[in-house]
Amino acid sequence: MIRNHFLIAFRNLMGGKSFSIINIGGLAVGMAGAALIALWLQNESSFDKFHEHQDRLYQVYGLTNPVGGTPYAIPETSQPLAPALKQNYPEVEAVTRIKDIDKFLVRVDGQSFTGIQGAFADPSFLHMFSFPLVAGPKNGQLTTISSIVITEKLARKLFGTTDALNKTIRLDSVDHFVVTGILKDLPPNTRFTFEYLLPWEYLKKLGTGWSNEDWLSNNTPTFVLLKPNTNQAAFDAKIKDLTQRYSGRRDVWTHFLFPLRQWHLYADFENGKPVGGRIETVRVFGLIAAFILLIACINFMNLSTARSEKRAKEIGVRKVAGAGRGSLIGQFITEAFLTACLAGAIALLLVQLALPSFDTLISTQLAIPYQNFSFWLWAVGFVVLTSLLAGSYPAFYLSSFQPIGIFTKQFKKSQLGLSPRKILVVLQFTFAIVLVIATIIVRDQILYAQERDKGYANSNLIHVNFVGDIEKNYSPIKRELIRSGAAVSVTKTMTDLTNESWRTWGLRWPGENPKDTNTAITLFSSDADLVKTAGMTLIEGRDIDSYQYPADSFSVVLNETAVKLMGFRNPIGQTISNRDRSITWRVVGVVKDYIVGSPYEKIPPIVIEGPGAWFNTMHIKFNPANSTADNLAKAEPIFKKYNPAYPFDFQFVDQEYARKFDHEQRTKTLAGLFAALAIFISCLGLFGLASFVAEQRTKEIGVRKVLGASVFNLWRLLSKDFVILVIIAFGIATPVAYYFLHTWLQKYEYRTEISWWIFAVSGAGALVITLLTVSFQSIKAALMNPVKSLRSE
Repeated sequence: MIRNHFLIAFRNLMGGKSFSIINIGGLAVGMAGAALIALWLQNESSFDKFHEHQDRLYQVYGLTNPVGGTPYAIPETSQPLAPALKQNYPEVEAVTRIKDIDKFLVRVDGQSFTGIQGAFADPSFLHMFSFPLVAGPKNGQLTTISSIVITEKLARKLFGTTDALNKTIRLDSVDHFVVTGILKDLPPNTRFTFEYLLPWEYLKKLGTGWSNEDWLSNNTPTFVLLKPNTNQAAFDAKIKDLTQRYSGRRDVWTHFLFPLRQWHLYADFENGKPVGGRIETVRVFGLIAAFILLIACINFMNLSTARSEKRAKEIGVRKVAGAGRGSLIGQFITEAFLTACLAGAIALLLVQLALPSFDTLISTQLAIPYQNFSFWLWAVGFVVLTSLLAGSYPAFYLSSFQPIGIFTKQFKKSQLGLSPRKILVVLQFTFAIVLVIATIIVRDQILYAQERDKGYANSNLIHVNFVGDIEKNYSPIKRELIRSGAAVSVTKTMTDLTNESWRTWGLRWPGENPKDTNTAITLFSSDADLVKTAGMTLIEGRDIDSYQYPADSFSVVLNETAVKLMGFRNPIGQTISNRDRSITWRVVGVVKDYIVGSPYEKIPPIVIEGPGAWFNTMHIKFNPANSTADNLAKAEPIFKKYNPAYPFDFQFVDQEYARKFDHEQRTKTLAGLFAALAIFISCLGLFGLASFVAEQRTKEIGVRKVLGASVFNLWRLLSKDFVILVIIAFGIATPVAYYFLHTWLQKYEYRTEISWWIFAVSGAGALVITLLTVSFQSIKAALMNPVKSLRSE
């Protein structure tokens, strides 16, 4: 019986080649699109889930403790918190700190390498997290101050082989380290990005700028492995006021644990609580994958039922011969399964071919796990599900025909088919139009933020991190850059302009409101010429200038938002103090608000300090009279002169700023890609439907032509039903798209408006595409010789 079903199914596929090509092609494209999204979603949802103790791993967060203010969660803690947790809480099995490094110069056999991402970590790190060693013992790693653990990738880069145990690496032209372990390369689905690990004891040896035992300085991610069966909520309550107890102050932050399973997808916080994050994108694209597959299945349903008249006599004969309805349903499900198998094989090939480009688009590395048995189980299940989804309606519909009605031609027909088919076409185009509208609105949101006034001029502006001897030789470097004509202005700062530096709470000022003093304030710092170098707008007073005004170590410049927060009508000369009033700064200037952090959010209050704070970066404004290449050619030998051990490594500020839009750009591109895919699949189905409708109405068209109907009238007759369905789909898609996209935009403080023209363009585009799709078959039928169409019965 089964063999017979497959034999008949194969003959039917071969007997209607154009129908089969459209059906298999549509299903293959839909399955490939859904599979690509599924691979990406699986990668997103699997982040750091490979760790053996994933259910007991947590990151310690700090939570500000404002009086009447808004709680703010921070993913860093003070460095002494980790040993305090291990020593005083029996629920803690292990604890580790990890602090990223990207500024060390790595030297091996006379060769120098920069930009290699590393990290300091406690010895317990490799016991808590499952990053396997391929060489070297697991126990004892990171316990010796001169030891280093590297990945296979870095071993190949430095030594040309992974056989690098006991070899020596020199860091920062100062200290030598012996390789004691080789780690398997980190998988793409982890939050960690290091290529080497150094002992935490070495960080302590480096001292100031690295090690900081102050309980009030939050600068280090801390991770905890709890013992089995420990209640997280109860433990949170025990450690809540840990910093308050050790610092002796009641007005500082509290602590809580954030579980590993939420790190990647639920990393957005509001009022100190996780509210989502990437999980929203995962859900949206999961829905897109389901609908793309559904659209492909709808094509199969529509085309199968559209051929009902061609299959009717076959069904009638089989029923008269004694075939039961169950047997017929099995036959049609078998045909759907065979079609899905062929489409699945083609889809797998399409996915393999598309993966390199898709990886580039989503900035990660995906792979089809051919060697994984569960993958093949999922693949078979996917094909079976698709065949059931696509074949169930045609099977039950076609098997319901009655023999007496078939042979007397009384079974129900219509020009476009049954109402369920119309509903399915409407559903196809509803989803496609929603995706088109979403693509346009995401694009508008990106453009809206990109065109926002940044508050500074980032063209011809670079920043260089302080590595090696740059900080020590900052003054002569600055002097020679300006003298050479490469730069018109130079300043040193706490971080680069595109980052939010760090936040503080509890600053004090005259006439303060307790609620306002607990608002997060962004701190920045400069020595001199920040306004000139960055092209900021000075509203009142002057810039920081520690050379002309030595007392500017205790001076600050405020942005407009900070002035409003503090309620200063005449800010110049006002004073600001730290929490305990041990340090007081004088306001010497006010600058126009400028963007730090996300360009989609409100600009925070910013306090720019004088050189009493630490510096990590220098900003250089290139001479606009020269080309960028000329300026770089003049600047490079200056840096090589004063920092010979390091290459001249720099970043353009405008490129750094552009990276802030990467996530939304990726969302826009993906939405556009799958919108095009949905429209293509829908149009493929429309093309097939139009051909069958034209075939069903061949004689009617011939009669109308004999009676004088023009080609235009016949084209309009055959196209209008499809146009009506698309118009209905547009009417449904518009409110649905508006609701979901309006909700999506609400997460941005700085957002575009949803304009009416977006819906008009999307609807008109869908209409034009529909007409282009069906016109070929409509015009072909309208041009047919009526004698030929009326010649037979």
